[in-house]
Formats: sequence, C-alpha cells, structure tokens
Amino acid sequence: MTNMNADPAASSNRTANAPRAATGEDVGVISRVLARAFEDDPMMCWFFPDAAERPAALGGYFTTLFTRQYLPYGLCERTGHAAAFWVAPEAQEKATPDEETIRELSELLGDRAHWFRQCVEAAAANAPQEAHWYLAVIGAEPVARGQGQGAALLRSGLARADAAGLPVHLESSKAENLAVYRHFGFEVLEEVPLPGDGPTLWTMRRAPRG
Repeated sequence: MTNMNADPAASSNRTANAPRAATGEDVGVISRVLARAFEDDPMMCWFFPDAAERPAALGGYFTTLFTRQYLPYGLCERTGHAAAFWVAPEAQEKATPDEETIRELSELLGDRAHWFRQCVEAAAANAPQEAHWYLAVIGAEPVARGQGQGAALLRSGLARADAAGLPVHLESSKAENLAVYRHFGFEVLEEVPLPGDGPTLWTMRRAPRG
C-alpha cells in the first residue's frame, strides 16, 4: 500500500529530511502524516467512503498498523512529512495481521470490514514465494510534494534490499504512482481487482541491483 505524492527527482531538502528510524514516540506524527498522504488513495476512499470522517478513521487505521504490526516486526522510518514501513524476509510471517489487529481495524471499517478481510486474504494468496523485502506502506503528505521526502525513504529501503541481494515487492492502488515506482526500477507483475467492486491493486517487483 503506497502513496508517495512526491517527485522522484526532487532532492532540495534531502539532507534536512534524511530518513530516521521511527519509534513509539512517533505514533502521533506518523498517523497524521499517513492519514493526509492516503486521504485521496483509491483503496482508502473505498474503505472509508465518508470524506468527512475519513481523516480521523485513517489516523486510527495507521496507528493500529504502526503500533501492532510494523513497529514490532518491521523497519519503520520517517522524515518530517513522510513515513515508510518495510518488512525483511525473516519477519514477514510475524508481520502478517493477527486476529486482534484485524479486529481493531474492522471496528474502524464498520460495514466495510468484510471487504477488508477479503483484501487481506487476497493479498496473502498473491504473496510472492521468493525471499524478498516488502514495502508495506509509504506515503508523503501533500505539503511535502516535490521535496523528495518519499523518494528518500524509498531509496533507504531499496539500499538495504540491494545490500542483501534481494528483490522488493509492493502493492499500489493509485495508477499515477506506477510511473514513480518504475523510475526506481519496479515492474508491474499483476493487476488484481479487489472484491466487491473495489479498486485495482497493482503488484510490483524490483530486481536487486549490485
């Protein structure tokens, strides 16, 4: 689930906005940043169709993902206005949403919870079998557009994957972001229509670079 909202060539504030490890103290900032980043994302609009309630719902959604799933088992980084959650190969089984996480998210989703569960099952069914790094979430809020913060986070994780000689997988539900990821070497593997007349999800892969 990705929504960079950033120019891949931008680098003007790269030093000031260098990625750093996120901690539990960052939960408020990260949830707000990602809520703003994903407010117009097709999947999030489908999950939370009420535009007036969506910002608060997204804040709760990303708080749960961060605190229960990716902070304990993933690699979480942030800048001033962007955040990314990565999962290394050895942690991917643990980083899968457990029943308690799904329950918390289902409470936020209300009558969309059924579709959310189906999406989780669809993602699991389409999970790559090869060892890989997984980019679970990346987003930059609109105020950071053109500053390169999302691109800096993406480069940080890709460097780790390249050092390990491993590919990277991600999913995106925003068509205009595909060109951004292609710029970084990703290729579309499959278009997955989500259940219940949901949006299309594109699965992407980037081969390791020496």
